[in-house]
Amino acid sequence: MKHLLSINDMTIDEINQVFDWSEKLKKYVKEGTEHHLLKGKTLGMIFSKSSTRTRVSFETGMFQLGGHPLFLSSHDIQIGRGESVYDTAKVLSRYIDGIMIRTFKQSDVEQLAEYGTIPVINGLTDLLHPCQILTDLFTVMEHKGDLRNLKLAYVGDGNNIANSLLYGCSKIGMSLSIATPKGYECDETVIKNSLENAKKSGAMIELLNDPVKAVEKADVVYTDTWVSMGQEDEKAKRIEFFKDYQVNEELWVHAQKDAMFLHCLPAYRGYEVTREIIDGPMSYVFDQAENRLHVQKAIMVMLMKDAN
Repeated sequence: MKHLLSINDMTIDEINQVFDWSEKLKKYVKEGTEHHLLKGKTLGMIFSKSSTRTRVSFETGMFQLGGHPLFLSSHDIQIGRGESVYDTAKVLSRYIDGIMIRTFKQSDVEQLAEYGTIPVINGLTDLLHPCQILTDLFTVMEHKGDLRNLKLAYVGDGNNIANSLLYGCSKIGMSLSIATPKGYECDETVIKNSLENAKKSGAMIELLNDPVKAVEKADVVYTDTWVSMGQEDEKAKRIEFFKDYQVNEELWVHAQKDAMFLHCLPAYRGYEVTREIIDGPMSYVFDQAENRLHVQKAIMVMLMKDAN
């Protein structure tokens, strides 16, 4: 594994290795054990989109690993003023040991990896959010065990979270039901690739418009904001389209009695989820948030520890 651009690029062994490293590094933090595995390394963190969890978890994680995190806002570097991705990749490869980028276009992430000579981590694009989904699957595994025996239901927008859930679940053999309104389905290429993955892994993939059917007997229920960054002008329209896709107590009764609720945050109570669910005993959203730190440290170690 030279980069993390998409879970679809990963083998099942690499995914399991991320989980193994995550468990080990989380244990080190809880024990207070020093683990400076990236001592002397520098991670450049390019942000074209604002962030809470991504910035703090990567920056803290790199510090805990003994390395140096370098925050690079698009307002502070020349890529925000029109410098090509090609030139940026070439220059940064001469200075630092790895790049994490949180941006709009998936092509920017892929070009950084193509033109540079250092590992690139996709911290989020409009298409995919692989770090988040690896974290989510690790969180479920901590509480539920073997992922292949479980069903995850996602209700809401067919966005980067839903796309990456398709890749993650189809790779590891976990059943996945996605319910979206018509016209807000997942990316067609992602769906095609995921269905091919599922043939090999045995994952059961359902793409639906009915949230009740999706949540039926689910072990995990997941949702995300209805209005992602850059979609603020569509807020009123989206609220109207998604109003029947709220995760609430009425929908929750169709899931397993011991089901987990997940949300990648930020959450908007009263819209995609009610307070009774996200703040109730079924909610594991803050375990998710914490695990971003441990899983992303695992990814950095796997990509950067022995990189020249």
